Amino acid sequence: MASVSASHLILFIASLVIAAGVAGTFTQGVSRLSQGIDDQSLEVADEVRTDIEVISDSGSPVYNNSSKTVTLLVKNTGTSTIPADSRFIEILLDGQYRTNVTVTVVDGEQWRPNNVVRIVISNTDLSAGGDHRAKLIVNGDEEVFRFRT
Repeated sequence: MASVSASHLILFIASLVIAAGVAGTFTQGVSRLSQGIDDQSLEVADEVRTDIEVISDSGSPVYNNSSKTVTLLVKNTGTSTIPADSRFIEILLDGQYRTNVTVTVVDGEQWRPNNVVRIVISNTDLSAGGDHRAKLIVNGDEEVFRFRT
């Protein structure tokens, strides 16, 4: 009888060790999943709070032929403050990604809701009399501005 009890005790301890290992693995997996969901929800919240609007007049001369620059006025119509830095604003001009961009807040020190920034895209050689498009992307929000030179 003692041998049966000892073998049952060994099987019981082995099953507890295996159950603890499986529980630890599941706990770690659930923790990683939870952290991933938290990170994703913060990114989605930033995207939802971000909204911009190009307020430049497409009929006005946004392109300066002598300095080869395009100047756009962009308003923050969202509910969050956006960094007024060209690293946070992606710009495509006629389908080409532009990195030679200067961003200046027009009415304040930060690009808060309802504030406007002036975006100057340098080294642009646009054809006269042509149709052009500038696409701005900030935190997933995209705006397209069409203009003629």
